[in-house]
Amino acid sequence: MTMCERHNTTVFSFDKRSPRVNVFQIHEGLHKTALIKQDDVRVIKIDGPLRKAYVKFVTSERMMNILQQIQCDLSFRHENGEISQVKVDITGLGIRRVRVSTLPQKLQIPRS
Repeated sequence: MTMCERHNTTVFSFDKRSPRVNVFQIHEGLHKTALIKQDDVRVIKIDGPLRKAYVKFVTSERMMNILQQIQCDLSFRHENGEISQVKVDITGLGIRRVRVSTLPQKLQIPRS
């Protein structure tokens, strides 16, 4: 999933101390806690080290309905019984860090 393809996509950010989860656990957990149906989701992508799950919905209307229901926070029960707080946001919002390498030391801007 590239940056330009993140329409209708939410990011579920788990607490950094929470256990890692796989796609099946995310799918089952979201179905139980956020009442997301299989037909509502197009793709689930996991970023394990950052403890994030990206969920791409079929329609923006369904995504917004889910966000209104869960009110941007939910609790997720892991297989070991531990409960993690999960923050939910729409992707593509906020500040992004971009690393740029091999730039010349002096950048000359042409004057018009």
